[in-house]
Amino acid sequence: MIKDGKMTDFILQEYRAKTIKSAGMYKQACKVMASGVSNNIRYHPPYPCYFARGKGSRFWDIDGNEYLDFWMGHYCNILGHSPEPIMSALRENMDIGLHCGLVTPHQVELAELICRHIPSAEKVRFCCSGTESTIYALRLARFYTQRNKIIKMEGAWHGAATESTTGNGQDLLKTKPRLLSPQEAQTIVVPFNDVEMIIQAIRKHADDLAAVIVEPIVGKGGFIPANEEYLQTIREETQKVGALLIFDEIISAFRLGLGGAQELFGVLPDITTLGKIIGGGLPIGAIAARADILERCSPTLRKEDRVLIGGGTFSCLPLAMMAGTVLIKHLERNKDQIYPSLERKGDWTRKSIEKAFAAHGIDARCSGIGSLFMTHFPLRQDIELISPNQAYFHCDVQRREVELKIRLLDRGVFVMHGGGAISIAHSWDDLNIFIERMGEVAHEMQACSSKYREVG
Repeated sequence: MIKDGKMTDFILQEYRAKTIKSAGMYKQACKVMASGVSNNIRYHPPYPCYFARGKGSRFWDIDGNEYLDFWMGHYCNILGHSPEPIMSALRENMDIGLHCGLVTPHQVELAELICRHIPSAEKVRFCCSGTESTIYALRLARFYTQRNKIIKMEGAWHGAATESTTGNGQDLLKTKPRLLSPQEAQTIVVPFNDVEMIIQAIRKHADDLAAVIVEPIVGKGGFIPANEEYLQTIREETQKVGALLIFDEIISAFRLGLGGAQELFGVLPDITTLGKIIGGGLPIGAIAARADILERCSPTLRKEDRVLIGGGTFSCLPLAMMAGTVLIKHLERNKDQIYPSLERKGDWTRKSIEKAFAAHGIDARCSGIGSLFMTHFPLRQDIELISPNQAYFHCDVQRREVELKIRLLDRGVFVMHGGGAISIAHSWDDLNIFIERMGEVAHEMQACSSKYREVG
């Protein structure tokens, strides 16, 4: 671990010098917001840089600093910042009004596109965020099965609902015992990619198991993909006991391909949660499911026969429906160029990051799939990154989340968890610049490690 004082003196010094306006804005924000932010992930020591504008693969902060960006709006900006196809459509349609609270043709068109491309989707219901979609998916599964328990994976992030955060990264690192809420008590947490453990859990809780929820590509836990045997086993075991399988594809849908991870792995869930990319950069969430499952929320059913999901003042925001439609149609037309290009760039980036650190004697691993990547610093060479457990318990999280992040910020690169998502706006020149900066950081980290890091 790096001592706080030394971190401030030797790593944060340059960042403070170049972000004076952001420092002032952060001080102002702390007077009216908890720690100056409304989303904890947007905070980093000593304070966040404040966004001014974004275009293509870059954004600029209020101090005028330019950053090569791999965070890309929580991974949703697959076309880059302010992509012209979406910006043009929004400009052309601003005169229709901002929000109506009524049904519009645009939501029908977007739902049709989702059903066309997501293999398991027969019907769709929209909401306002990925977190909401997960809340509603779990509620829907419980109502449909008339059961209570949910199985999820250690280190997986399914939004900020109480039961969804059970066993996420923060919980894995907690040492003090605490009382579980009723929702958490009904949530069973098992290791990711462990076939035997998931079989045991499903069979043990079979009588009251409503659903298993899993990210086919664990996002926050390292963009680690599930193996096909694991997903196929969950599919078979849930069918045997009458439980539902929920895929959280909020990150992976339309990023790995038009059909998401379920198309890639050939495993179809009963319910899919969606968000991020499908909104074209505007707020959105969605549940896609088998028709017989999703019809249980129909307002035409008797109250005792239906479940309340969806709603929200800004659900089906017309401009979000338009933006999502424009984006997916663009991906449709250009899929043969976009997805192979993102795959090549992602593969090259992951390999190049590992080489850049290895050249300076630092063991770094870069996990991911497609255009997604995340950097880790294992504490031992024999660590195999097959689940979030290894990333949280057996890697130097502090080194990645603070030291690597700030050193890259000083060099005009913005990453999240040591990586992020490549967009089609990222050129090969951008990626070469990124790897060059990574090499500079690796050199500095190696040179400074003995001087500024604790021994033993």
